[in-house]
Amino acid sequence: MTGARHHGMDWLRIGAFGLLILYHIGMYFVPWGWHVKIAEPLGWVQLPMLATNSWRLALLFLVSGYASAALFAKLGGSGAFARSRSARLLIPLVFGIIVIIPPQPWIELVGQHGYTHGFLHFWLHDYFRFGSLGGIVLPTWQHLWFVVYLWVYTMLAAILVALVPGAIRTRIADGAARWLGGAGLLVWPLAAWLLIYAAFPDHDETHALFDDGPSHLHYLIPFLVGWLLRVRPQLFGAVARWWRVALATAVVAFGVVAWIMCLWLTGAQPADWGTLPFHIAHLVQGWTTIVALVGIADRYWNRDHPSRTTLAEAVFPFYIIHQTIIVVVGWYLLQAGVAALPSFLVLVATTTAGCWLFYVIGRNIGWLRPLIGLQRK
Repeated sequence: MTGARHHGMDWLRIGAFGLLILYHIGMYFVPWGWHVKIAEPLGWVQLPMLATNSWRLALLFLVSGYASAALFAKLGGSGAFARSRSARLLIPLVFGIIVIIPPQPWIELVGQHGYTHGFLHFWLHDYFRFGSLGGIVLPTWQHLWFVVYLWVYTMLAAILVALVPGAIRTRIADGAARWLGGAGLLVWPLAAWLLIYAAFPDHDETHALFDDGPSHLHYLIPFLVGWLLRVRPQLFGAVARWWRVALATAVVAFGVVAWIMCLWLTGAQPADWGTLPFHIAHLVQGWTTIVALVGIADRYWNRDHPSRTTLAEAVFPFYIIHQTIIVVVGWYLLQAGVAALPSFLVLVATTTAGCWLFYVIGRNIGWLRPLIGLQRK
């Protein structure tokens, strides 16, 4: 296992979280269900949102798998790794559920379910009911589901490494690297995704952990590929050979996705027409985009910059706070009747400023650092 740091993967992780924040800003404008919506949703915004839908979360799990393997190598054992991951993930998760998340379900209940009590009453009397209110299970982890899933996957990795002898782990990693060392990097993970879809075609992600089996299968694949990229860095050679093919394939696949979506949006075809090719193209676009982005990161972004360390540290606090800022600001924009373009500009500006403020304050106060996902000093 090489100890060299791959700065391209750092930049890819930073970019993936930044894109997620923009995506959640976009959720304010599309007709899809969310915590708060602009008064007149914009149908066309679905197309740029769909351009990222198939890969943005899987990419997060891939870069997290890579980072997890790097941390495991640094700490040198399953026990230390499990303790470190639990402290860095579970403490901010609990803090987020108790303090950061509550405004989101309160705004959704007030705006969409006729809830009449103020926020303080909600937080003191209804949020910790450990039951359902207006169809929302409370308390809730909302967007922090990713943290829960990542913790579970890292614990599984720690257990497997602890239980499987080193020689067997080496053979497994070498065999997987051979399978993925050529075009297999494009073919086999995508084939697994397609098989999961074929087995569970009607599954909708729940983000509720225990009833989300197909989603776990879907996300474990990029997590494991990311881990393998770290422990068998020769796989970057396969990425370098195939990322351009992957990029071209992703563009064509998204063309199919966008074409079918346009037919649905314009009423040229009924909503149940083209469902199978839509989902197949969606999955093809998803995996090939991930391979292409890893290739771009390896080819063009694998260099350091003075801002990298700060940005790499900031992305997790940004992730923790960003959606609450978006929902709260979106709620006030909705009440004020602000139009789409100024709403977008306000959301981008306030979310960026609020995330930086949250990070800077938390970074400089010792006892706050672990609560926002930073190491203790």
